[in-house]
Amino acid sequence: MAHPFRFGVQVSSFPQTDWVERVRRIESLGYSSVFWPDHFGTQWEPVAAQAAAAAVTERLHVGSLVYDVDYRHPVVLAKAAATTHLISGGRHEFGIGAGWMETDYREAGIAYDRPGVRIARLDEALTIIRSMWSQERTSFEGEHYQVREVAQAAELPEGERPAVLVGGGGPKVLRLAGRHADIVGVNPSLPEGRITPATAADCAPERIRDKVAWIHEGAQAVGRDPADIELNALVFVVALTDDPKGLREGIARSTGMTPDQVADCPIFLTGPPSEVRERLTRRREETGISYVVIQGGDDAVLARFAEEIVAPLAGT
Repeated sequence: MAHPFRFGVQVSSFPQTDWVERVRRIESLGYSSVFWPDHFGTQWEPVAAQAAAAAVTERLHVGSLVYDVDYRHPVVLAKAAATTHLISGGRHEFGIGAGWMETDYREAGIAYDRPGVRIARLDEALTIIRSMWSQERTSFEGEHYQVREVAQAAELPEGERPAVLVGGGGPKVLRLAGRHADIVGVNPSLPEGRITPATAADCAPERIRDKVAWIHEGAQAVGRDPADIELNALVFVVALTDDPKGLREGIARSTGMTPDQVADCPIFLTGPPSEVRERLTRRREETGISYVVIQGGDDAVLARFAEEIVAPLAGT
């Protein structure tokens, strides 16, 4: 059975003067969640931002899309996530990934290891974090982390923990996500450590089917039902328009995709609202992607998307 549609918003920061009103407006528009990415620069720090957003809302889920495993030790992340879970009344979606943006590493003086090493580190970190949410003491001896009798992250209610969201684009990290995650972000692969003209093409419809298959392989390897995993897509372009032809052709030229591929690519939502709703419904049937997150920079786009897409589809 398909997961119900959910919709979220990703933001990097808000104006200091009215951030409370903006977060509450996202909630009132019917979005399920608000997310912060995890990069350096002038954007807001996600741990603090999530806690603040949780404190001024009632239903809105708060999350990271996604923490880079190399920026914080897993013991620190486990405690931050458990605290956010408690502050929010169980509304925390703990997103984490293996890291990708090479400039962040260089600017911060953090070693930028090859993808396989970073993915192995993510696997160990998730093992530690999940244990710290449920066990009174956690010990772990791995290649990347050694933890000895560390105390439980916080006293979580019986049977509760943050929802785990793992984002990624390649086979290794998506199989790992299938083993660990409640929610998987199906993303383009970024092996170069930066966005390139070819990045978007890695989310062409045929590539999405490969990515979903890798998630299923990971889940089945540990005896999980792949149908239990909620699949998420982060959208980079939203354009609700009756005439998307020129836009799709422009995106096609810049990405190496065809206009038809652009029209059916989950990181672009272009076209009349009725067509966008139809494509989302068909994509859920074909791939399982039911959780759609859009960019939050334009209030008018958020409002129209909420009216035309979120209101008709959310929860169905």
